[in-house]
Amino acid sequence: MNQTIEKTTLSNLVFNEDYCRIVLPFIKPDYFDIREERVVFEEITSFVDKYKKMPTKVSLEIEIENRKDLTEVEHGQVVALIQSLNPDEVDFDWLVDTTEKFCKDKAIYNAVVEGISIIDGKDKKRSPDAIPSILTDALAVSFNNAVGHDYFDDSDKRFEFYHKIEERIPFDLDFFNKITKGGLPTKTLNIALAGTGVGKSLFMCHMAANCLSQGKNVLYITLEMAEERIAERIDANLMNKTSGKLIVKEYPTASAHSNHFRGLIKELAIKRTFKPDIIFIDYLNICASSRFKGAANVNSYSYIKSVAEELRGLAVECNVPIMSATQTTRGGFTSTDIGLEDTSESFGLPATADFMFALISNEEMEELGQILVKQLKNRYNDPTVNKRFVIGIDRSKMLLYDVEMKEQDDLVDNGQEPVFDKTSFGVKFKENKYDDFKV
Repeated sequence: MNQTIEKTTLSNLVFNEDYCRIVLPFIKPDYFDIREERVVFEEITSFVDKYKKMPTKVSLEIEIENRKDLTEVEHGQVVALIQSLNPDEVDFDWLVDTTEKFCKDKAIYNAVVEGISIIDGKDKKRSPDAIPSILTDALAVSFNNAVGHDYFDDSDKRFEFYHKIEERIPFDLDFFNKITKGGLPTKTLNIALAGTGVGKSLFMCHMAANCLSQGKNVLYITLEMAEERIAERIDANLMNKTSGKLIVKEYPTASAHSNHFRGLIKELAIKRTFKPDIIFIDYLNICASSRFKGAANVNSYSYIKSVAEELRGLAVECNVPIMSATQTTRGGFTSTDIGLEDTSESFGLPATADFMFALISNEEMEELGQILVKQLKNRYNDPTVNKRFVIGIDRSKMLLYDVEMKEQDDLVDNGQEPVFDKTSFGVKFKENKYDDFKV
């Protein structure tokens, strides 16, 4: 029997424990075209799963005797294959790399065959929309033998991690960079809390435009406003100063969840060669949950917490920051100094978010062209430092900007807990007498 990569793989799954531990989780039965090879692989996998050790040739032959799905001829071919398996004197690294290439090639081939079957109508369960996902999964086949962090053996890697400069997407607003230590890290969920009309979408559109001007690829998912309206807002902010790519995708309110977004990202990778550096979702409370099909029989705490957890999981999976927003409660809408407890529908959202802040406005601040920002939760820095600060706002241009430092110095006391200056707004806020905030 000629030596092939399939036979070499089977031999080493029986005789090479290190090889078996690395590659077995990634090999699938349908990678073997010849039936007797596929049967032997199935028996090896079954034995390892059950006994947590590699089988011997004798144990495989006995297991084969118990199978009822083999003809006499097939049984003889399988036994002959088992008897021909022997230890191979080959370079270990070469063998692992060659097996990985074998798995990738087979996965892509099988994906193409599946796609053709779907297009020809032979697969009645899936539509052509499933093809991008099938191809993406096949292209993603890769061996990864990382099984956790060993405290002592991996101490050098840990030291490098401590001194590594974390990749972040910076703001163009000084105080936001101060409180986040330079911007939003990847794999995080970041939430703006505000009331209707204060500027949740404006903030995200401004931030999206800033990311584009840095050359970042931006995916903006909207469940509230039309795609063209979002693009119009970003146009008003950008004024053609951009080198990144922007994709705006609209979904009907409460109809899309993290799996839809995951499918969109895969489809964009294939059709547009587009990989986002940051994702905006406008906004979290009107997303659906992939775990709860409809919110009728689920309390709002569990439902919104589920949505938040799914989006944060998506951020980790895609290695990007996700920026979204949420509404305040009715009480928070008129509060002078809101907190996390004023998050609408579910306290599970702030429990899941990495960074959360409130945008606060009232008539006097609107006249000044300013918005008050209050930190609510911050995993990147001490949230008591620069807890409150103001930023400028130009609604006609959908633009946010830093106020002059002299003006900011009046509002923030040495970078610590802020006190407001002698203006009527500051006095009333400090005395907790201002009741007409929009937050």
